[in-house]
Amino acid sequence: MTGDTIAAISTPLGEGGIGIVRVSGPDAAKIAGKIFKAGSQKNFLEEKRKLIYGHIVGQKGMDLDEVLLCYMPGPNTYTREDVVEINCHGGIIPLRGVLEEVLARGARLAQPGEFSKRAFLNGRLDLAQAESVIDIIRSKTNSSLDLAVSQLKGKLSRKINGIQDKLLDLLARVEANIDFPEEDLETATGQAIVQAGEEIMAELGEMIRGAATGRIYREGISTVIIGRTNVGKSSLLNALLRENRAIVTDIPGTTRDLIEEVINIRGIPLKIIDTAGLRETSDLVEKIGVEKTRETVDRAELALVVLDAVRGLNEEDCAILELIRGKKALILINKIDAPAENIKIREGDILELDRERPVLMISATKGIGLEQLEDKIFEMVMEGRVTGSDTVLVANIRHKEVLERSSRHLSEAITGIRQAMPVDIVAIDLRGAWEALGEITGSTATEDLLDRIFEDFCIGK
Repeated sequence: MTGDTIAAISTPLGEGGIGIVRVSGPDAAKIAGKIFKAGSQKNFLEEKRKLIYGHIVGQKGMDLDEVLLCYMPGPNTYTREDVVEINCHGGIIPLRGVLEEVLARGARLAQPGEFSKRAFLNGRLDLAQAESVIDIIRSKTNSSLDLAVSQLKGKLSRKINGIQDKLLDLLARVEANIDFPEEDLETATGQAIVQAGEEIMAELGEMIRGAATGRIYREGISTVIIGRTNVGKSSLLNALLRENRAIVTDIPGTTRDLIEEVINIRGIPLKIIDTAGLRETSDLVEKIGVEKTRETVDRAELALVVLDAVRGLNEEDCAILELIRGKKALILINKIDAPAENIKIREGDILELDRERPVLMISATKGIGLEQLEDKIFEMVMEGRVTGSDTVLVANIRHKEVLERSSRHLSEAITGIRQAMPVDIVAIDLRGAWEALGEITGSTATEDLLDRIFEDFCIGK
């Protein structure tokens, strides 16, 4: 697959200042030489790793775009192949025109993730590092970015490689037991497998437990704002976003559809959804919005229930509290900036109805209680989890499943020793544990697995 030359647009399609066409493979420089006309006497082949000004010329001799071209010979490139990057004007027409010329001169269109796949196949990155590239691109907070960058630097890979080395040591003992049966090494080997296996299982267990935290930073928490009409749901969304994203009026039913945004709460991406108010209505469009709200509440991991301190509780509020029963939720009494004589709901009123949920008094329009709200959300989401700088967090669900499979193999190996099974039989599970871990770094990954992983990448990466 790596014997040909590939090309793709590596920047998002649309209008922008700059767009980049990336070319990688043995013919990258040859293809660039056919379409690039330098604006000076400089030869881009001699000016390696420098931006050279010039024009891309079409097959009819017409200038397609004014560009800056950079030639980077392998192996010191992202793919470890010869790479050419053409910096064009960032419009759809010039980018596609340049790409079409590159393809017409011998390159083929890259498959999704093929640049990163070549980086993996050529030893530039291991599989865990390659997967971190897409996590960096999709990071929604600095914390999720830090996690992805640490994986790109090899933090997870070093941990996995260390555990695999321990498993190889155990397998070497088994081989010695098979090769030298007269030495009677089986008892000592069995004891070593149990002791080391339990230690490795403890390491894997810690990483598996940390996967829940890693997933939170990587994927965020699905959160729904729910309440009857005009209690201040959209005002709360705007306050948390620090911008006017949702329309706020005194007219009931203003929010007809779901509004989704990502909010950074202490480094956690909160995928927050402002819903239509729950009420009986004859408006067909609003009815659809109410039904969508009920479906969204069912799927959400966290609910923020907004009540109106001035209008007091009614049957709709009680129905909402019943709807979120059994779900992780915060109850927010909004509009507490109103005069004291107008306040009709107090914290104690809610505790009589629902003693399981934390209750906070806020004013979305005045910003009162919002900092305490963010603190409480963080506390509820993290549930006391503490992560130090040395902690290896697993954020990828695939990695978590591999760790669990490796741990099961180790558990079977230890059980086999305790049941006095021959160590060469137990070695099958030891090897299974070692091979499973190799799926994380790619050392034992199959072609089908690689295809599934890289097909989720964008074409230009």
